[in-house]
Amino acid sequence: MIKRLKSVDKEISDLIKAERKRREEGLEMIPSENHTSPAVLEALSSILNDKYAEGYPGKRYYGGCGIIDGVELICQERAKDLFKVPHVNVQPYSGSPANHAVHFATLKPGDTVMGMDLMVGGHLTHGFKVNFSGKYYKAISYGVKKRGGNIDFDEMLKVAKKEKPGLIWAGTTAYPKIIDWKRFREVADSVGAFLAADIAHIAGLVVSGIHPSPVPYAHIVTTTTHKTLRGPRGGIVMVTPSGIDKDKDLPSKIDKAIFPGLQGGPHEHQIAAIAVALKEASTKEFKDYGKQIVKNSIALGNYLKESGFSLVSGGTENHLMVVDLSKEGLSGQEAQDLLDRAGITVNKNTIPFDPNPPFKPSGIRLGTPAVTTRKMKEREMKKIALWIARVIREKDERTCRSVRKEVKEICKIFPIP
Repeated sequence: MIKRLKSVDKEISDLIKAERKRREEGLEMIPSENHTSPAVLEALSSILNDKYAEGYPGKRYYGGCGIIDGVELICQERAKDLFKVPHVNVQPYSGSPANHAVHFATLKPGDTVMGMDLMVGGHLTHGFKVNFSGKYYKAISYGVKKRGGNIDFDEMLKVAKKEKPGLIWAGTTAYPKIIDWKRFREVADSVGAFLAADIAHIAGLVVSGIHPSPVPYAHIVTTTTHKTLRGPRGGIVMVTPSGIDKDKDLPSKIDKAIFPGLQGGPHEHQIAAIAVALKEASTKEFKDYGKQIVKNSIALGNYLKESGFSLVSGGTENHLMVVDLSKEGLSGQEAQDLLDRAGITVNKNTIPFDPNPPFKPSGIRLGTPAVTTRKMKEREMKKIALWIARVIREKDERTCRSVRKEVKEICKIFPIP
């Protein structure tokens, strides 16, 4: 495939090859990134890209969709089986439109939505002021306790009872703890709100059984299909049994919110690739992989603490951690840039109650999904922690070059798929 591309567009071909080389020779430590399987990429680059299929299986606006219907139905059934839910929609182009659809289905413009404060680990689409969720709805937020970093459910309940949100989001992007779905449901029930669990980051951990599932508690569950689920970029919206109990029309409202409410033709090549990823995620090998992600994450966090670093919440219980650099003499942006030059890719991140602005925050966020895909284990996490410590503490190009050389060597031993 790349040979054909080279003959048509050498510029793009060269950039793709350069990115492949970067990933082969470096460590992807951003917790929302992963390495997909060759099978997933084959489905993603298939002829299904060429087909328009507006509507849903059996109810399309175009002809020639019989085979496409089969692809989408298989994807739906695999998602239902994997997450144990009665209704799924696999058409969202990504996680953001999936979450947008939930707002459309449960709220009217101007209604109140509650989500985790972006500055302490929430997501843009859970009510941040510059996002649609904060512009078209009245957005309120909950946060974490200064001591321990756990979600402050007492304060959340107090605010919810005062503001009466119609929708509450349970979900995070930089929260290193196990999420207490039951407490979220209790708050939602106290004000009659829909509870939506956004498991984009932890979906792979949920299906591996290493993180509790929100399905017994949430009315709606959304997820992306990359990150820990290790599929293509896409989104899924699921309605749980309690969601149907709360509103028997909720599945129909979700479907109508996605099409025709937000999207036109679904990306059926993407849906096929999601189906492949869901099949992979149903295997024992994947469940072992999910468990190893967390083992690696806990080990990496412990080794970083042994090196003298401070971790938000004191450590991690899932696939990610946030390192507080406020006492290290550099910002998260500076640490990100240094580590990038050493072949270790992380992202700058705010810490709870960060005195610095989001574009120059006091922390970095890193995780283990991608390095675990490469078959690395706890022993390699110790090496990575020591490399991170050297780069951040020494802050010079010579150290970056030295670490980059060592990183390349370990990457040869643990190749990407």
